[in-house]
Amino acid sequence: MSSYDEMPGHLVRRLQQAAVAIFHAEVARAGYDMTPVQYAALTAVRRNPGIDQATLAGLIAYDRTTITGVVDRLVQKGFLTRHPSKTDRRARTLCVTERGHIALGEIQPAVEQAQQTMLRGLDKGESREFMRLLAKAVGAVNDLSRAPLKTAR
Repeated sequence: MSSYDEMPGHLVRRLQQAAVAIFHAEVARAGYDMTPVQYAALTAVRRNPGIDQATLAGLIAYDRTTITGVVDRLVQKGFLTRHPSKTDRRARTLCVTERGHIALGEIQPAVEQAQQTMLRGLDKGESREFMRLLAKAVGAVNDLSRAPLKTAR
């Protein structure tokens, strides 16, 4: 039997732990309290203004029940607004506020630095290859996730 440090699940979990810690540290240095999921949600809404929460959940591969809390926190921080949908009484559409746009602009350098730090043990070629392989591995098991990634509408 392989040692746990030779198991992809263990190594992916360890990299995820480091990635979250690095992200939090860099974003905090920029003066913000934002999680990686909140950042992904805010960025997805900026790219798709007026989407509903269910669509947002699919775009960032997050489960539909938990996305409500993420959106709630972004609304509380003044980064998103939520409005009743004009086409579906049950849905609420999302838009990034001016404050949200400013926050995204101010934390972008921190997010870019976090990405570089996460891959600092790799040279540029290795980083590209790692990202290619990581995307390929994720794509191969996407349908097995509790919250499979969905494509934009």
